Amino acid sequence: MNNIGGQFTSIEQITGQYFSAKSVNNSKANTDISFEDVLNQKKAQLEESDSSVRFSKHASMRLQDRNINLTDAQNVRLQHGVEQADKKGIQESLVLIDSLAFIVNVPSRTVVTAMDQTETTENVFTNIDGAVIM
Repeated sequence: MNNIGGQFTSIEQITGQYFSAKSVNNSKANTDISFEDVLNQKKAQLEESDSSVRFSKHASMRLQDRNINLTDAQNVRLQHGVEQADKKGIQESLVLIDSLAFIVNVPSRTVVTAMDQTETTENVFTNIDGAVIM
């Protein structure tokens, strides 16, 4: 065959240059995975990432202003409390952990505000439809 531009002698060489056997094999391997498998995998990833509790800007500022630092164990208990509230169908929950009080929007798993027990002199919480004591 003729040498095209002095580099290749056949279409197979061009194909081999641009489509390595590895990429062809990978594309074949990916076709063995069903759409349902991919969808279920993505759903699991989303559920995993959605299970963590987030703090609103207001709640983060409250924690910082009040010099409140949650331990890893308290974070785990807070997450567990939000999960319990979710199972009971609570939308806006008060979650009490040690001497800390958190108002949490359960569907979005977002702490709306946080305070220390010393700051809740009246012990009155409004706009909640449930409480979890951890």
